[in-house]
Amino acid sequence: MSTTRQLLNSVQVARFVAHGFLRLDAVVPPQMNEEALGVFDTGLDPVPYGCEVPKAFPEGSFARRLVELPAVAGALESLVGPDPTVDHHFVHTREPHQGSAQPLHADALIDLRTDAFDVQLMYYPQEVTADMGGTLIVPGSHLRRTNESDTGRYQNLLGQTRLTCPAGTVALLHHGIWHGGRRNDSDTVRHMYKIRFNPTVPQVRLWDTADLDDPAVGEELRRVFPWYETATGRLEIHNRVRLWRSLTRDPGFDIDHWATRISNRPASRRSTV
Repeated sequence: MSTTRQLLNSVQVARFVAHGFLRLDAVVPPQMNEEALGVFDTGLDPVPYGCEVPKAFPEGSFARRLVELPAVAGALESLVGPDPTVDHHFVHTREPHQGSAQPLHADALIDLRTDAFDVQLMYYPQEVTADMGGTLIVPGSHLRRTNESDTGRYQNLLGQTRLTCPAGTVALLHHGIWHGGRRNDSDTVRHMYKIRFNPTVPQVRLWDTADLDDPAVGEELRRVFPWYETATGRLEIHNRVRLWRSLTRDPGFDIDHWATRISNRPASRRSTV
């Protein structure tokens, strides 16, 4: 297996900016998935908040080997940069026929940053089938600021996705995305391992930017989701433009003139008379 990190391209990062998450299906090899179940059953030691990866996860540990897999390491570096810190980690376990689901929520209770974001890695060592529940995600919700459980009263939103996936899948989520663990209606214990990463460098052009001018970048950033109404969909596209400008350090980037139109400040222009 190659040990060269695999950076994301611009289209993939634009997809993350639009959707609020990115899936890496079956990137963890089967032997590691089998090992993970034993590791999770034994339990994990806590990690001090803001701990560097080498300190949080000693060399040779399962978590260290997981985040150093080329596809995972490259995607993380593309989104949060080299040498991120570990905010916390936790194994979420759902017992068979557990009869309740998490309310829809965002994990970023007081996080109002517009120029930085954390990434939450979610790793699924087993195949997750529909009856196992999986993680519910509302695509495109990550830039709609809410206080953690404000969305908890909503049971279903158009276009929501329940993450069913093959074993060894890793999902990388923007810290603000609306999500919730579903109940497990199967006969199998379900595990999901989460690590939250904090960037330590400016999140600017960290990925492979060779395709930055690819028209597919704009197509990804224009994407709309079924739960948007017309006006609110425009708001989300504007929020993406702001994030993309920050990520690319391109203050002139725009989609359909939305950001340019509302940033027009005639009173601040110097008179030429």
